[in-house]
Amino acid sequence: MDGILAVWKPAGWTSHDVVAKVRRLIRVKRIGHTGTLDPEVTGVLPLCIGRSTRMVEYLQERPKAYEAVLQLGQATDTEDLTGNVIAEVAQVVISEPEIKRVLASFIGIIEQVPPMYSAVKVDGKRLYELAREGQVIERKSRQVTIHKLELQQMELNVPHPRISFSVTCSKGTYIRTLCVDIGRALGVPAAMAKLTRTMSAGFTAENCLTLEEIEELQASGELASRLMPPDAALDYLPSGKVNAETARHAFQGKRISLDLVQGLQPSRQDELVRLYGEDGLFLGLFEVEDNSDSLKPVKVFTPV
Repeated sequence: MDGILAVWKPAGWTSHDVVAKVRRLIRVKRIGHTGTLDPEVTGVLPLCIGRSTRMVEYLQERPKAYEAVLQLGQATDTEDLTGNVIAEVAQVVISEPEIKRVLASFIGIIEQVPPMYSAVKVDGKRLYELAREGQVIERKSRQVTIHKLELQQMELNVPHPRISFSVTCSKGTYIRTLCVDIGRALGVPAAMAKLTRTMSAGFTAENCLTLEEIEELQASGELASRLMPPDAALDYLPSGKVNAETARHAFQGKRISLDLVQGLQPSRQDELVRLYGEDGLFLGLFEVEDNSDSLKPVKVFTPV
């Protein structure tokens, strides 16, 4: 079994739990996910199965999209409502124009400080491990990109207002931290109340199967047909076709002259490109070689 399986992760499961469950169901050891989700977060979790695990690094690079609910008036040590309250105000009075102005200010490249309850490593130890020991250490900020941030709903006539928004962002963005920072920009403590990942590596809810559906399809022998090919999430990369003889050379890991590639218009040297045979078979990922008129192999998918 080889390909990409988009799973709709349920609440209460870690990403590792989902991988372990699918591994038991299909009896394949080589499974990797493309971005950790916190246990209480639901949503799109693409799994790369078999040889397709070689694509994990490329899928992780793609933007992700979420729908989040932010609660104003309380801050916690985990930056969501599962943590201990560390700051609170009795009532928050906020207006829609203020909210829209602040949300707009976060679009673009921003600085984020990773939360203590995260998998970021410092001196070989994950931050959440240090947090569970009661430690709070200084973390370096890093740049992330907010491509889109849109207000969806508001519940303002309550002591602790709630704001629902959708966001499309670069990898490494912590939505919990984004919620805290939005609250800080509004001048009040804040925490994330709910989060759903709606898109990852180009896959959406429409592409996903639940764990129950996966189990049923595996039992009926139909699951393999529902896997997506390893190149399914790489449509943003330029592509080209080669004839049968050149395809054989590609499978052998040889460099391919650009003159032999049809329909390819790479924009720069060192750019990754998808290469296909005349029959549409995915040959692998190749790279435009520096100071050369050829492609060198990066990931070759020789037929099994």
